[in-house]
Amino acid sequence: MPLYPNNWAVVVPLANEEADLPAFAAALQDVMDAAGGGTAYLIVDRVSKDRTLECCEELSGKDSRFITKWLPKNRHIVDAYINGFRAALHDGHEIVIEMDGGLSHDPRAIPAFLRALNEGNDCAFGSRYMNGGSMVDSPLRRRLLSKGGTLLAQWLLGACLADMTSGFQGFRRAILLKVVDYPLRSTAHFYQTELRHLLRNQKLIEVPIHYRAPSPRVSKGAIRNSVAVLTHYLLRRLQGRSPSIQ
Repeated sequence: MPLYPNNWAVVVPLANEEADLPAFAAALQDVMDAAGGGTAYLIVDRVSKDRTLECCEELSGKDSRFITKWLPKNRHIVDAYINGFRAALHDGHEIVIEMDGGLSHDPRAIPAFLRALNEGNDCAFGSRYMNGGSMVDSPLRRRLLSKGGTLLAQWLLGACLADMTSGFQGFRRAILLKVVDYPLRSTAHFYQTELRHLLRNQKLIEVPIHYRAPSPRVSKGAIRNSVAVLTHYLLRRLQGRSPSIQ
């Protein structure tokens, strides 16, 4: 079994990343060259107000491993993830990794995800709170929101993972086919926690990552949605009817 499976892809939603895209793309190209293979789906929608779309299209024109998807009908960030997953699945990829652009997530961690998924795990979740992981140059408010979300999920939902809010994660095809058809309730940041909760019965592993959050901003709408979705799953758990993706 090869150390790095060739048929893998990354899904990267991008919004207003014109300044950071060149450095991100260069780092990702280095990983693709070293790991062998790999396809990047760059997901752009109307949230982006700068030249991110044009820059992605220019990159795709120079390197066919980068596929730009202009999806103006996306309603929120979760649509961007799911539609990116659908594109990767449609093209036959066996392993799909979700990550942020703008260097919040370091592409050099990708080989660790590929190894974890190549060793028989269904899902690999990036963790800042396990040995070897960290949050780098992140504002205090963002640290509190991320760690607080994990602690709440552990307390209220019985979560066992060290990090329940990271957006750097990877899935095998069989699991992702179920995810894209599941009626997720999240529309913003809580999506990461919801997905981990729903997949708790699968074979999971955490991978240490270093995360750099450039901004402390999390919208009030995102916080309201997080509270509503967390409350929904807490009530279902108390009723003994906690759902999962099987």
